[in-house]
Amino acid sequence: MPARPRPLTPDRSARHLFGAKMRAYRGSMSLERLAEIVNFSKSHLARVETAESMPPPELPALLDAAFDTDGIFVELYQVARREIHPDQFRRRMELEAKARFIAEYTGQLMPGLAQTEEYARLLFRAHNPRANESEIDDLVAARMTRQALLRADDPPDYSVIIDEAVLRRGFGGPSVMRVQLARLIDLNLGPTSMMQVLPFAYGGHALMGGSMALLTLDDGTQVVWEEGATSGTLMEDFDSVATRRRYHDQLRSCALSPTDSAAFVRSVMEELPDEYRP
Repeated sequence: MPARPRPLTPDRSARHLFGAKMRAYRGSMSLERLAEIVNFSKSHLARVETAESMPPPELPALLDAAFDTDGIFVELYQVARREIHPDQFRRRMELEAKARFIAEYTGQLMPGLAQTEEYARLLFRAHNPRANESEIDDLVAARMTRQALLRADDPPDYSVIIDEAVLRRGFGGPSVMRVQLARLIDLNLGPTSMMQVLPFAYGGHALMGGSMALLTLDDGTQVVWEEGATSGTLMEDFDSVATRRRYHDQLRSCALSPTDSAAFVRSVMEELPDEYRP
C-alpha cells in the first residue's frame, strides 16, 4: 500500500503554499516523471513539495515551463525566499539531524554539540535565571540528546572554528572550564570531527558577535543557521548560503591547524588558576 502523502498547510507560509501548488499542478504526474522533466532528483522534489526544503532558485522557472503556469512559481519563490520560516528552530534541528557535514563558527559560547553538561546547565541558567530546576534539567537533557548524533554509528563530519574569546570566557570557574576545554581537545581525536581556534591576533571579521552553522545534506543541499544572543535565522536561499560559506572558508583558512589548536587550548587550561590552592 503506497504511503499517504504528507498533508500540506498552504496557509502556514509561502513555502508551504509553493509545495501545495506544486502538488496540485503535478496532479497525476509522478514525481519520477517530474524529476525527468526538470532535471532534479525525486527526493529533492519531494522535500520541496512537502516544504521540508527551500526551492532551489532554478526550480521555479522549470516548474512554470513544465506546468505552463505563466510565472506562478517564480512569483511564489520571490516571496518564499524572503520569508522567515515560522518554525525555523525546529527545522534547524531536523536538518542538523540529517546533515552529512556540519561546519560551525562560534564567537561567544562553546558550540552546543561540544558542551559539557555542567557548562550547558550554567549557560541555560545565565540565559533564564528565573527558570526552575526542572526546566533547566529539560533543556540540559535536550542538549545532551542532541549531541548523540556525533556518537552515532554513521556520524556526520563535524568541524568547528572557535574564537579565542570563547576559550577565555569562563562559566562556573576553573573546574568547569577544565572539563569543557578538554572536551574540545577530544574533538580532534575522533576520525569525523575537528576543532580549530581563531586567535585574537586574526582581528575583526564578518561573523563576529554570533555563531553560524553550515549544514550540508546528503544530496549536497546547504543551509545556514545564524544565531545571535537571543534569536536565530535559518537561511536556505542560494545567495545567503554562498555568502556565509565564503565567510566561513576565510576564517577556516586563517584559523590555527587542528594540532596547533589543541596545543592552544591546553595552554589556556594551564593558565587557569588552581581553585584548590589559596
